[in-house]
Amino acid sequence: LLSPTARLPARNPQSIKLAAMRSSSLALGAVLLSAACDTASAFSVASSSRSAQIVANQRSLATSHRGTFGESSSITRLSMSAAVDEATNTLTVAPIKSLDGTVTLPGSKSLSNRCLLLAALSDGKTKVENLLESDDIRYMLEALDQMKVPVERVPNDPTTVTVTGQAGPINSPLGDDETCELFLGNAGTAMRPLAAALCMGKGKFVLDGVPRMRERPIADLIDGLQQLGADVTCVEETGCPPVTINANGLKGGKASISGKMSSQFLSSLLMASPVAEGDVTISIKDELISAPYVSLTIGLMKKFGVNVQIDGDMKGTPSFTIPAEEKYISPESILVEGDASSASYFIAGAAITGGTVTVRGCGSESVQGDVAFANVMEQMGAKVTWAPESITVTRDPDVKLKGVDVDCGEIPDAAMTLAVAALFAEGPTTIRNVYSWRLKETERMKAIVAECTKLGATVEEFRDYCIIHPPKDNKVNDNVLIETYDDHRMAMTFSLAACAGVNVIINDPGCTAKTFPTYFDMLDSIASH
Repeated sequence: LLSPTARLPARNPQSIKLAAMRSSSLALGAVLLSAACDTASAFSVASSSRSAQIVANQRSLATSHRGTFGESSSITRLSMSAAVDEATNTLTVAPIKSLDGTVTLPGSKSLSNRCLLLAALSDGKTKVENLLESDDIRYMLEALDQMKVPVERVPNDPTTVTVTGQAGPINSPLGDDETCELFLGNAGTAMRPLAAALCMGKGKFVLDGVPRMRERPIADLIDGLQQLGADVTCVEETGCPPVTINANGLKGGKASISGKMSSQFLSSLLMASPVAEGDVTISIKDELISAPYVSLTIGLMKKFGVNVQIDGDMKGTPSFTIPAEEKYISPESILVEGDASSASYFIAGAAITGGTVTVRGCGSESVQGDVAFANVMEQMGAKVTWAPESITVTRDPDVKLKGVDVDCGEIPDAAMTLAVAALFAEGPTTIRNVYSWRLKETERMKAIVAECTKLGATVEEFRDYCIIHPPKDNKVNDNVLIETYDDHRMAMTFSLAACAGVNVIINDPGCTAKTFPTYFDMLDSIASH
């Protein structure tokens, strides 16, 4: 977590703004994925005239509010060697011969929003450094602003803020009869933790987001909160947001929830529990996926002075107890580690091309589970060298990548990058235990199958895994238009197809603003074409 080398690169002043082109592309992506996926949209069910107005009002606020990140907060700036077509909102990634160099990673999305929330609940002021500059973090910051949690910005450094904690739960700044309406876009790392934390204070809240957020399940979290006595609901027919909260504090208690769908539900309950009045015990009743993210949460809570008691095996059905005396105390300052999920693109690019890339900001001492993606690349044939805060990857030109069969349940985000690396391997690659793909920013299983198929692969799709057979002789199709479905990781992952020596056309490249606005600049900075 304490990574002194992790710093965001300066933005290229010659880069191209894409925000104005996004609206038509998002609509197109939604239509295309709807055609590819046989799941019915929950948006029409979830909508009511009142909540639709909330979305309209808050979207207007989100568009006009510049917040911490200044005028370019929701804009991706790009300067690739090939031109951006502004008429179609596409970016052509030119054929990449090799990736070589050192990349300093932006801050972790998961850690950034967790740090902001814990700082807001703590006693004292917390300086948060290397904060990720992205849409998801902006939504959390805007929510804290709206709830009158003091957040001091540093001029000319959008990656640093100082949060004055509430020394307990966050209460609504409005009167008893008014509802505080929060628009959180498609930021799961804001929606889920805030839904839990706001139940611990007092006031009326409605948490909503974009149409895709209204399709992302939250019922397991709501169930756990209700077991603890919270007056909180989501849309009954879908189990998705909007979330309505009538908060009057919580005494504590016990809750048993499912961990099969997302570890964020457990993490959200854990982070909120220290501001309940009494002891809280949370148990997993089936299985816990993405356990490293829960360990990350518990480790960060410890940085803020709270110790979580764990009973049982994290790979089984563990239970967690937070005694009433455990309260958050500011660590005064905290440095956000570089994003390990974002590291996967550069790690895979080096493995694919045989170049040598060092990613700085996470390494052998990382608290993030996604660093394990480097081990998967090593299984495929890459050479990996670890340092405490960096990872270096290369591949002997005489060693070909080979297909692997991997359980990716603990690294579902990085597993997307494996899907593209599989195009360059000898033999099929099986990516297992990734049902959570279907619940993310888009229906990622369908999206990955569709785009890999376009590139020439044959893909077998199953409920929670897929098998990718690479194109014949690993010859990837040229000039393929990659639909990104308003999913940042689809854009970044499939840009690596250009390592086959082909042009790759990325639709709506601005969607990377969700977590990595400077991605295409950074990729181009180490690419030889």
